[in-house]
Amino acid sequence: MSSTALEREDAQWYVIHTNTSCENKVKANLEHRVQVMKMADQIFEVLVPAEASTPTPGDKKSKSKNMDKGSKKIYPGYVLVRMVLNDDSWAVVRNTPGVTGFVGLGRRPTPLNEKEVENVLYQMGLQEVKPVSHATYREGQQVKITEGPFSEFAGTVDKVYADKKKLSVLVHIFGRETAVELAFSQVEEI
Repeated sequence: MSSTALEREDAQWYVIHTNTSCENKVKANLEHRVQVMKMADQIFEVLVPAEASTPTPGDKKSKSKNMDKGSKKIYPGYVLVRMVLNDDSWAVVRNTPGVTGFVGLGRRPTPLNEKEVENVLYQMGLQEVKPVSHATYREGQQVKITEGPFSEFAGTVDKVYADKKKLSVLVHIFGRETAVELAFSQVEEI
């Protein structure tokens, strides 16, 4: 197996911050830098999260071509990049004109988890299958918190707000139960 194939398995999606309305320019700048600096074996894909436009009858453009300047941005001011994170790839992205920084905890970028990537790709129309719905949560169910300040805590579902896609979860903090409101995407079943 070639080193490129191994690096691709290690590639993850990261979020970079840009000035609002400069997303497409940053994408073009970064793609150009990847080509010129011969980084295609470390930086694989750059996406501006935008809603897939609905083709009108007789429109022969593909979904990806419809996501140009006229498309509504899902996350204005943000661009996704799939890459193998190392000092070289980080420097190429960070020093691209228009990039104001990476999104992450501390000084290093934090990769998106698989569920987050699937949701974005589905919203963009690049993934045909809708991510699994978490509307099956029920009161009394045990869940693990996956995001936010209570990440890795386990708790019990107290209330389900299906219309808001949120839960009230009872978490043991300092010896007592505390209710925490969380989005479905911030928990997983145990």
